[in-house]
Formats: sequence, C-alpha cells, structure tokens
Amino acid sequence: MVKPRHASLVAAAVVALALGGCAEKAADSLPAGPAAYAVFPNSEAWPDEDTLRAGDHLSIRVLGEPELTSDAYVVDSSGNIQVPLAGQVPAAGRNAAQLRDDLVQRLGARFIRDPQVAVIVTERRRTTFTVEGDVREPGVFEALPNTTLLTAIAQAKSPTDTARLDEVMIFRVVNDQRMGARFNLDDIRKGRAADPQLLAGDTVVVGRSSLKSAWKQFLQAAPAFNLFYIFR
Repeated sequence: MVKPRHASLVAAAVVALALGGCAEKAADSLPAGPAAYAVFPNSEAWPDEDTLRAGDHLSIRVLGEPELTSDAYVVDSSGNIQVPLAGQVPAAGRNAAQLRDDLVQRLGARFIRDPQVAVIVTERRRTTFTVEGDVREPGVFEALPNTTLLTAIAQAKSPTDTARLDEVMIFRVVNDQRMGARFNLDDIRKGRAADPQLLAGDTVVVGRSSLKSAWKQFLQAAPAFNLFYIFR
C-alpha cells in the first residue's frame, strides 16, 4: 500500500512528466536537423560593422546650415532619420557614406547649392540576444559578430542537469514574422552539426527533460531513509 505522503510525491512526479511531455511536443513541431539550418542559414550572418541600424546616434553637419547641423540625429525603429528640408531619410542598412550621398542629392535638388555634408556615427546601439530555459544563468547578453549558439550557451554558464540537449531552440523575427528552429547541442559540440550564427534580437530557449526533471524533484522531495519503503 502506498502511504498518503508517498502517494503525493508520486503524483507530483506524474504531473511533472505530463506537463513536460506537453512542452516537448510543442518543441517537436519546430523544424530540426537540416530543416533548422534552412530556416536560419549561417550565410545570413551578421551585417557589416559599418551598416547603420535602428538606435544608432549620428552627427550630421551641413556646411553653412546651422539649422540642419546637429549631433542629435537618431535612427528610429523604422530605420529612418528626420532631417529638416530633406524629410524622412532611410538610414538603416546603409553606411555613413551612402547616407551622406543621399542627403547631398536631396538637399542639392531643391534647397542648397552644392551642399557639403558630413555624417559621423557617434554611438552604436547595443545589440542583444536572450537565453532562457534550462541554463544555469539565463539572461540578456550583448550580440557580437562572432556570437554563435555555443558561445551563447557558454555565456549563460552552460545547460543544467535537467536540460534536453537535443531541444535547444532559436527564435528570430524575420520580415515581421516570428520563426523558430530546434538544434541538437550535443551534435554541435561534437562537430556533427554546424554551430549556427546568432543575430541581434534572437532568443535561445533550452528545453527541459521531463524525465530528468521529475526524477530530480522526486529525489529532492523524498527523504533518503524512506526511499525503500515508498511502495510497501
């Protein structure tokens, strides 16, 4: 006969297994293996360091035009800057020289004869990615051009003992659509699969093994001296 206290421990383990199974089924719906790398190809990697991004701060100087000259220009969330006379000017995805050429053309076409324009990036927006799930120290970390899935997991101080290494997911917004794919961290560590590149804004989620988690919770809740009597 199972004692009431022991029965509650068994029930808790069963519930943990059931909940974990639901989460694992949801993760299983994401593309994995070669299909995962088709969703997030490494060739998509990092934009050039000179490329302007939303949040970058710019200094724009127009010779002889103090009303246009300012150190307070910021690339907005849509990737544009607002410049008097020139209006809304696309900036994200260009470099400073390309932006300067566009401003020269816009200002010279109607307002200023032979405009002399300088564009300087004064502050780069700090780009980040997030690591969640079964890692020792989840958090938000700075995204760099050499950030990969392995380096991201290392920054989160490695997976926990209950992590599922074959259920490491990357989520990314592509063309306003949230995409996801599942990777096998053990295969990547052993060189059997490529280490995918991470981009700014990515979210990494390390899955949890319901079996490992339920067993760990069970052992933590059950006093060692009672283990041999649970099913008496």
